[in-house]
Amino acid sequence: MNEITLYGPIGQAVQEVSPYVECDPIGVYVAALSMWSAAIGQKVTVSSRGNSRPALVWSALVGGTGKGKGTALRAAQHIVRPAIGRFLEVNTTSGITSGASLVNYLAEQAEATEETEAGRDVRALVVEEEWSEVLRRVRRDPSFTAKLRSAWDGAPIRNTTKEGAQAVEDPAVVMHTHITPSDWTKYVGATEAAGGSYNRIMPFTLRSVPMLDDDSATLPEVDGWDLADAYAWATARNRVTHLAEDAQQLWKTIRRYARIISETLPESQAVYVERTAEQTIRVAACLAASEQSETITHARLSAAFSLVRHSVRCAVEITGGAESAKPVRRVPTLAEKVRARIEMHGGRARSSDLLPFVGATAEQVKALPGVRVILDRSGLGRPATVYTLTDDTSRPAPPSRPRTRHDHDRPATVVRIDTYRPARPANPTPVPAPSVRPQPSATANPFLSLL
Repeated sequence: MNEITLYGPIGQAVQEVSPYVECDPIGVYVAALSMWSAAIGQKVTVSSRGNSRPALVWSALVGGTGKGKGTALRAAQHIVRPAIGRFLEVNTTSGITSGASLVNYLAEQAEATEETEAGRDVRALVVEEEWSEVLRRVRRDPSFTAKLRSAWDGAPIRNTTKEGAQAVEDPAVVMHTHITPSDWTKYVGATEAAGGSYNRIMPFTLRSVPMLDDDSATLPEVDGWDLADAYAWATARNRVTHLAEDAQQLWKTIRRYARIISETLPESQAVYVERTAEQTIRVAACLAASEQSETITHARLSAAFSLVRHSVRCAVEITGGAESAKPVRRVPTLAEKVRARIEMHGGRARSSDLLPFVGATAEQVKALPGVRVILDRSGLGRPATVYTLTDDTSRPAPPSRPRTRHDHDRPATVVRIDTYRPARPANPTPVPAPSVRPQPSATANPFLSLL
């Protein structure tokens, strides 16, 4: 049961094509099954425990860039296209980013095919090769996930427009998406999955495969006659598949497996296990239809279970890595918040400084150990209620910041001018005495005689 069984005409075709493609064969098999279920989804239903639902298989290929998600899709189209005619060209769409656009697409298609020979067609294969871009935009529309759940269940989906009401009573929608592991954990969160929005899509991580030596090799032609005959058989009239007698015991084991595994996993991972039984019986119904049968035998149910179990392991692997990477933030208790608030106010906090910030009443704070309530009558009017700590475990108040001294607070500093004068040498060089200016002689001055 640990190995995946590639069953029926689709599995045989995948085995013939896989040596010529650089991608995981499981990706080709899953994509082909989704296309096949979309092609027969309007006619083939599955009945179990008195309930009837469409045999629709939703899938997601999860892998990094270069893992072969697109290659798997092209190989699956190569396998299925010869058997189902122009279904892929007519009924494939993408870019559905709101619940209204989904209903509008199906309603317009049903109206356009109302008068055709085949009759009203409400089938749709939604292929999103860049699913992260779609998930980023659909967050704006809360009705999108609700309509997805209804479409997977085959329940009516409705929409109201300016022109009037649109309704599709029996939609047959299949989603096949591509996404990276990091974008899966980012956009397909546990909350959305727990609500049932995205745990209807089975994820499959793609393994690495050896590179091919010859890049020019083309895909071989597959014998699609058996699948083409099965498609004609499945769409000729309404088909209701049911469990065979030899598959009853395995069906009970599958249901018990889903319950036991979901109880042993965290809630964020268990949501992907809850639909194991439902997904298994849908895949088995598609495998039965591929062999022109309305009976789900033990072999078909076992092959379907091997695929769904692999999807469960992939989902646990993806979500488990996300859970371990996110640290759990501890929420402080009321006592811790009260103590921190009182210490922030220097050990004495008034009611207005404490109660609104801890989200508690005065009675709840008074009941805490280590908290004392006193009345401050120092002011005018009514006394103020002050909360303090009775023990000495409170942290000391942080040291006050030293006050900045302004210029007018600083004492005067006497600066001696000698500080800036050059030092006198110890043995100064003697300065020569100035020479005496000679005095002129009396006879040399003719004006002296006039005195």
